[in-house]
Amino acid sequence: MREQQNYRAAIYCRLSSEDGADHESMSIGNQRALLTEYVQKQGWEVVDTYINDGFSGTNFDRPGFQRMIADIEKGRINLVITKDLSRLGRNYIMCGQYTEIYFPERHVRYIALNDGVDTLNQTSSMDITPFKHILKNTRHLGGVNC
Repeated sequence: MREQQNYRAAIYCRLSSEDGADHESMSIGNQRALLTEYVQKQGWEVVDTYINDGFSGTNFDRPGFQRMIADIEKGRINLVITKDLSRLGRNYIMCGQYTEIYFPERHVRYIALNDGVDTLNQTSSMDITPFKHILKNTRHLGGVNC
């Protein structure tokens, strides 16, 4: 049984010009609405929404992302939620650093809603998360590694 916890959620939305044809389906407004609805249905608090519109996912030097990290450091949030793994970032090594090291060390739960990733559930499905990062990003980049 899952332990009930009062989560203070950071909704993170990102969109870049790299997303091309996905622009409409992945729009910031759509991401925010989907994630806000999910968080509210869970009974969790939305602390803030962190947005990077027009920023590449290949690095993490993004103002909204850095502001979110600062809020994690201040203890304001203990849950980060994105629509999918690629919204967090497209550099699978750095994404792994955040999802497997940084967030757990700070007791921050991470959810990539549409990819079924939830760090609270340490099941075999989490073992394939790095491969999901790689597959999503090489498909997006036409087979070219970041």
